[in-house]
Amino acid sequence: MTTLSRRVLDAVPHPLRAAVQRLLGELVRVQIFDRAMTLAAQAFTSLFPLVIMIGALSGSAARDRLTDLIRLPADSTRLVQDALGGSRSGAFGVLGSLIVVLSATGLARALARAYRATWSVAGRRAGPADTGWQIGTVLLVVLFLIGVRLLVHLTDLLPAAGVAGVVVTLLADCGLAVLLPRVLLGPVVPRDRLLLGGLLFGLIMLGVRAAGAIYLPRALQSSTERYGTIGLAFTYIGWLYVLSFCLLLSAILAVVLADRLPRWFVRSDPAAGP
Repeated sequence: MTTLSRRVLDAVPHPLRAAVQRLLGELVRVQIFDRAMTLAAQAFTSLFPLVIMIGALSGSAARDRLTDLIRLPADSTRLVQDALGGSRSGAFGVLGSLIVVLSATGLARALARAYRATWSVAGRRAGPADTGWQIGTVLLVVLFLIGVRLLVHLTDLLPAAGVAGVVVTLLADCGLAVLLPRVLLGPVVPRDRLLLGGLLFGLIMLGVRAAGAIYLPRALQSSTERYGTIGLAFTYIGWLYVLSFCLLLSAILAVVLADRLPRWFVRSDPAAGP
């Protein structure tokens, strides 16, 4: 145990010390910092080409709507519009679109490896069916990114727009964190860990989204003014790292807290894994 870990444990009340010690051990075992960086890099190289492809295939009106839903600062919006506007549907034929989608499965495979390491489950067997689930996972994430923005935009029409927006994003974040491991690994994930991980991720994201609403537009604006497109890319990778870290942290917390749940909540199927 490192000196930092000992200091953390010494500052924790004794009744919680065992749980915190296990949490620290799980963070080290899963290698959360390295895996979060891997997920951030994979997300950047997987999701952005898909967004550009969707924008290129959807026409100018849909591209404008897409950048409006993303709500970037003026300079950043211009860069994204240039990227989308420079891509034409002719550049994305059937073969080109297939290559982009298959390349994006790197994110799904990285997620599957992270979940298998976190929850110590086998997951799905490799094969064509597994590739299909990976493609579905990536498309699910893209749909989530666009759909949440659209839903939040629609909640602006409601009387209590702020509250409705928070509820929508909370439910969407919880749903995503539950669906991702379920789609990637199949039914082997224990129910307690799956539901706990989704709930914890949604709660964590309440604070992260609030901080991001203040930090991210300013960081994008500043990095774009200083470094142009490369600054925009680095800022997004940094933010994706934060999101990836939160996703893995919620899964690890679910492992630690699952043992303290009432036994009726824990899935009893021995095939579901430990």
